[in-house]
Amino acid sequence: MLFFSLAPAAHADMPASWTKPTKPYRVVGNIYYVGTEGVSSWLITSSAGHVILDGGPNAEVGKQIERNIASLGFKLADVKILINTHAHYDHAGGLAQLKADIPGSKLWISRGDEPAIEQGHHIGDNENGPTPMPPVKVDRAFGDETKLKLGETTMVAHLTPGHTIGCTSWTTAVIEKGRPLNVTFPCSLSVAGNVLVGNKTHRNIVADYRESFAKLRAIPTDVMLPAHEEQGNLLAKRQKQLRGDPNAFVDPTELARFVDASEAAFNKELARQQAAGPSR
Repeated sequence: MLFFSLAPAAHADMPASWTKPTKPYRVVGNIYYVGTEGVSSWLITSSAGHVILDGGPNAEVGKQIERNIASLGFKLADVKILINTHAHYDHAGGLAQLKADIPGSKLWISRGDEPAIEQGHHIGDNENGPTPMPPVKVDRAFGDETKLKLGETTMVAHLTPGHTIGCTSWTTAVIEKGRPLNVTFPCSLSVAGNVLVGNKTHRNIVADYRESFAKLRAIPTDVMLPAHEEQGNLLAKRQKQLRGDPNAFVDPTELARFVDASEAAFNKELARQQAAGPSR
């Protein structure tokens, strides 16, 4: 399984920003951005080891993430757990490389997304097809409200399905210059080609989306750190931070706005698919 998992998955139409290197940086507390310009990957540190959240679209980006972590002064060998927001190639395609290069790490994936990660393709009827990625063995499959604890750091998994069957939003609490902040890493909420009418492999997809919209709205959030740069204007926030703004990433209203916009786009696409009929 591991040998096969290192075989590359080609996605010629991938946006250039998804693989474009960018300098890593500390966001708030013990959270660091270690992804590419367009696709997020996060390092969450602790005195007992570190966590990597999302692995980028392919092995090449997995290697970039590793270099970013090293450039920040952290040791790869201290990474204990790999986690993921969802089983799409742009966020899970580099997990196999990371797991191979950090043999002491364990991969935690939600039960809903475990089959996709281990089979190496998206599951659920989608206009874009299965969008392959290198498969990788899951070490622990978990359910809703699972807590991941390393030293003084605790992360909580909130299942927010729709975008994928096992889409997972993560929360944690940090201290930034004496100030406590609630941080949420929301799983994507976009339709992204998902079949909403007559989806044979994700039959409750519409209900899942609606429940996830409500669930995310109820999570107290000071800092929203999304899976894609444009979902949270991360580049602009980083520039504010570099100019000395200590609150560049702090916005207690941002998650609600993100959910509202996502729900409006979902309702529009659902109406379009309903009008097109069940023959989709």
